[in-house]
Amino acid sequence: MSLVVAANRLADGEGERRNAWLRISDGVIAEVGVLGEGPTPDPDVTVPLLLPGFVDLHCHGGGGASYTSADPEQIARVVAIHRAHGTTTSHASLVSASYDDLERQIRALIPFVDDGLLRGIHLEGPWISHRYCGAHNPETLRSPASHEVARILAVGEGRIAMVTIAPELPGAIEAIGVIVEAGAIAAIGHTGADGDTARAAIDAGATVATHLFNAMPPLLHREAGPVGVLLSDPRVTVELIGDGVHLDPEVIALSMSAAGGRAALVTDAMAAAGVGDGSYLIGDMRVVVTDGVARLRDGGSLAGSTLLMDAAVRRAVRLADRSLVEASAAASLAPARAMGLADRGLLAPGQRADLVGLDEEQRVTHVLRAGEWD
Repeated sequence: MSLVVAANRLADGEGERRNAWLRISDGVIAEVGVLGEGPTPDPDVTVPLLLPGFVDLHCHGGGGASYTSADPEQIARVVAIHRAHGTTTSHASLVSASYDDLERQIRALIPFVDDGLLRGIHLEGPWISHRYCGAHNPETLRSPASHEVARILAVGEGRIAMVTIAPELPGAIEAIGVIVEAGAIAAIGHTGADGDTARAAIDAGATVATHLFNAMPPLLHREAGPVGVLLSDPRVTVELIGDGVHLDPEVIALSMSAAGGRAALVTDAMAAAGVGDGSYLIGDMRVVVTDGVARLRDGGSLAGSTLLMDAAVRRAVRLADRSLVEASAAASLAPARAMGLADRGLLAPGQRADLVGLDEEQRVTHVLRAGEWD
């Protein structure tokens, strides 16, 4: 299959072109050019703005459904709602649960990873801090004994792509080694660690910060804590929830400036994303969504977001005053590199043809994944 897509503006994490086109062959970008400069093919589709497909490191649900359900129809519904808003590569995130429940949920997701609909499975717990557990059920939390971590990783048969862990817990530094050796990303989050412990976790192989600032001690001017260490260490990709609730736009701007190409926008979306207000579950915790903000019914803690990635990009540009190039890097290139994917995140020859076409208001009109329209 050969396809030519043209755009008034074409932007990715490395730059922007005006009046550009690209030719796709067999699901891969074969050629990129500028209209009127040299031989120009007739476009099959023309859009105002073209970006690489979005890559989401951290997503729990959407479309009224959740990855924790272990129901194939619900899993497919989550993938579909985020795909419609430009996300072409995503982790399926699971909240803390009993080991038996995690095994059931992991097994239900494996076919979706094998089909390529999901990049991998993200375990956000149960090896996290009680004090900073957020919307996780505290009764399910555990210290990360290496043999138990290895047992859960084995259930995934290589499909578990990321594990969030609190490095101050007994056995956590050793467990990070187990996670990394299994080929998964070790992410630091839901943690009360001090700066030295965060640094030790990075030295042990941790390379991602789970929703920086949220569910961890704040950055203080006399104590950098985990935020300062994670934000400044060049080995770490920092997740930023760009919904305007979890982080102030100025904090998004500051973090993206400080981290540069290591800042990754994430949705941390739960079931209400793309649906609306109402009552939902995240894991086994009851959530009430009001005016688009998800909070636990009991206690009021934030319980994920209702964010979709195209909205995160718009907010980064309009509210955090980031350029389209910076926003694209954070929504596509940085998370793809964090996942170890060199074949997506840019609009360049040799890249997988994952594209998002947007209108003048930066709303999604076209989504192409591996050269096929959704």
